[in-house]
Amino acid sequence: MRHGLIAPVVLALTLACTAVPAHADATKTDGRVGLSVKGHGVSVQRVGGWMDGHGTGVRARLYTVYQGDRTDLTRWKDATPRTVGIQRFSAVDWNLNGRRFRHGTWLCIQFNQADGAPCARSHR
Repeated sequence: MRHGLIAPVVLALTLACTAVPAHADATKTDGRVGLSVKGHGVSVQRVGGWMDGHGTGVRARLYTVYQGDRTDLTRWKDATPRTVGIQRFSAVDWNLNGRRFRHGTWLCIQFNQADGAPCARSHR
């Protein structure tokens, strides 16, 4: 399965400088899309994402869902095409500088060229 090889590579490339407690970290996948959240409890330091494959105009954004209400967290950001061995993917990341989210908020990523939208839930 391609996701098994891509996730560790993307995490190493996009989030290598983040030093936070492992128990608060989350990595989720949905179809061709992956999400990695680094933080502590309801405080998020960094968020990264990837989509299998390269493409022209690949972009991503973050959004939150809290009690059924969706809110765009970021604007669309251009993804960077990457190749590691034979694996091709598009990667993007954000530094959220410890932004706090309400307990139970879902943090999600959306790519403009893939259907998957994985989410991770913030919790105390």
